[in-house]
Amino acid sequence: MTRMLSRAALFLVIFSILGGCTTPAPKERIKPEDRGKVAILNTQIAVAYIGEGDLEAALEKLNKAVASDPNYAPAHGTLGLLYNRIGDFEKADKNFKKALRIDPDSSSILNNYGQVLCQHGRHEQGQTMLLRANENPLYRTPEIALSNAGTCAMDANDITNAEKHFRAALTINPRVAPPLLQMALLSLRLERYMPARAYLQRYLEIGKHTAQSLWAGIQIERELGNKDALAGYKLLLEKEFPDSEQAQQYLESEGA
Repeated sequence: MTRMLSRAALFLVIFSILGGCTTPAPKERIKPEDRGKVAILNTQIAVAYIGEGDLEAALEKLNKAVASDPNYAPAHGTLGLLYNRIGDFEKADKNFKKALRIDPDSSSILNNYGQVLCQHGRHEQGQTMLLRANENPLYRTPEIALSNAGTCAMDANDITNAEKHFRAALTINPRVAPPLLQMALLSLRLERYMPARAYLQRYLEIGKHTAQSLWAGIQIERELGNKDALAGYKLLLEKEFPDSEQAQQYLESEGA
């Protein structure tokens, strides 16, 4: 319901700006001073469509946005995310690069592009983008970019840099969930079981259990010999995530 209302509100704003049309007029009829507004509003509507899973409608709105204002970087950045989601990395890459040529200091675009690069195995380039996002003093959530850089390093089996990035994120904001969970997983991987438990407990003060966090808890408490905590994590994993990969891993570990 909230999404529907949000999208409806955006359409009403466009209606107001364009004098009663719920979609932008042909390009030649849009006043030059309104083209930027049209690009912004179409991009916002596209984001709402993406949230609802209507990728075709989102693409249509984004194409209208860049037609209205080819130099509106967020439209190209959102196209990058959309094309990546539908599996066209070549077009995603092209749009991210276009967005950064227009606005090379956009931390949100750098963060999103970095994550996409990491997803496609381009870990070094991805971390470079994520660390550039962090360098912007105006970026409101640099800890998120640093946490993403840490996850990217973990995926590349670069434990040293992963730990460095996660610790940097937690120095900025000690109560941000992703790096706390990642530090628990990293500590578990390095057989640092007491720190792993501490990080997981800190994560649970602000975050919700996932299949990953429960499986981590099982492994940690198994190593530390806390049978009660182990049983609690086991019951939650079986109840909340019975079909997860982590539940299967637990069953396999019990049968071993």
